[in-house]
Amino acid sequence: MLVTLEGIDGSGKTTVWEALHERYPEAVFTREPTTDSWYGEAVARSLADDDADPLAELFLYTADHAAHLSRTVRPALDAGELVVSDRYSDSRYAYQGAALDGVVKRPMEYIRGVHQPWTRPPDLTIYLDVDPETGAARSGATNKFEQAGYLAAVHANYERLIDYEPERFVRVDASAAPEDVLDGVEAALERVLDGE
Repeated sequence: MLVTLEGIDGSGKTTVWEALHERYPEAVFTREPTTDSWYGEAVARSLADDDADPLAELFLYTADHAAHLSRTVRPALDAGELVVSDRYSDSRYAYQGAALDGVVKRPMEYIRGVHQPWTRPPDLTIYLDVDPETGAARSGATNKFEQAGYLAAVHANYERLIDYEPERFVRVDASAAPEDVLDGVEAALERVLDGE
């Protein structure tokens, strides 16, 4: 089973991802962008470049996703492992969809169309929901993707993704206390793993 953690910057995804290591020690924990490949390194370099072309950046993220699928996600799923990813394709749809607004027509649909023939959709996506202003304040607004205005567009894109596939998403209120957020995530995971 492939479980993904999604939400805007500052929603607490990485904190939840780290906490789940203890609860599910047998699972394969991974993230996007990757940190152990030259694809991920290229993405990290583009993050630091405020003038990076958004279309070129999309394809850096897409290449990283393709490598992540072939090297980590598909082999783990083929072996029957539980895979938990901190960010996955929905991040690209939401974030690069916002970045490409005005560059391509219907950007989120364009990006989803690029991925559809070959990506592996998640079985469950836990969406950590927090308002853009809180997300920007928590993240420190240290790069171009962490600004409140941009995060508002990303947040709206996530809402559209949830509308497209409501059965795949579980919304958790990420403005709650950290222990309550983790309890909500663990409860959602348990329900799915128990086949409910």
